[in-house]
Amino acid sequence: MNLTDTHTHLYSEAFDHDRDEAIRRAFEAGVQRFFLPAIDASHISAMQDLHQKYPENTFLMAGLHPTHVKANYLDELKRVSEMLETDKCVGVGETGIDLYWDKTFLKEQQAAFRYQIQLAKKHRLPIVIHCRDAFDEVFEVMASEKSDDLWGIFHCFTGSYAQAQTAISLGLKLGIGGVVTFKNGKLDQFLHQIPIEHIVLETDSPYLAPAPHRGQRNESAYLKIICERVAACYGLMPKEVAEITTQNAKAVFRF
Repeated sequence: MNLTDTHTHLYSEAFDHDRDEAIRRAFEAGVQRFFLPAIDASHISAMQDLHQKYPENTFLMAGLHPTHVKANYLDELKRVSEMLETDKCVGVGETGIDLYWDKTFLKEQQAAFRYQIQLAKKHRLPIVIHCRDAFDEVFEVMASEKSDDLWGIFHCFTGSYAQAQTAISLGLKLGIGGVVTFKNGKLDQFLHQIPIEHIVLETDSPYLAPAPHRGQRNESAYLKIICERVAACYGLMPKEVAEITTQNAKAVFRF
């Protein structure tokens, strides 16, 4: 299998006791590439260390996660800009808007999101978007910034068919993860209606483990489970889905 995990936080503390083993299990499951979205400045050194250890298999992004947009967000955005200048980054993210946990910093989230979109354009890199309870807000910013040099991934897509079409029209591929295996996830009801060239696979590990591991720590090896479920939705073989979605990831990240 030629699988690409387009979104995994393998550098997080959740893997501190078995990171190498988790990566070995992923290799054994056919996962060959790991794209590492950023959270905030406090995680940069861990990301760099992981990339240094697995330079052929890991790919760095620079970004400020919307749930980490606080009063000091301008300082954080400065670090994002610096990382894009000093590290070989393949994308900007994850960024976006999250109104599930806290709406206190909505204006700051919107400003940070727009700034990171502009950084992505400046560096000719894709944007990786996080959205929770904020489809309208995310689409509003994206629409106002829409241009030929704006593209990327709508990470952990959990929206409706109509919202999927809107995301695609804005130059985004849909990141499909563990939710596609959930009984109440609803993605499997319409995923087959979306041309597979608009789909990439992800785990978002250590979060959102697919069934039957739901509620446990997620890891990149479980991408194989997600691939199998997506293959069932499209009536394809898992190996075909792995190959197609890896090509889609190449189109986004240009690796």
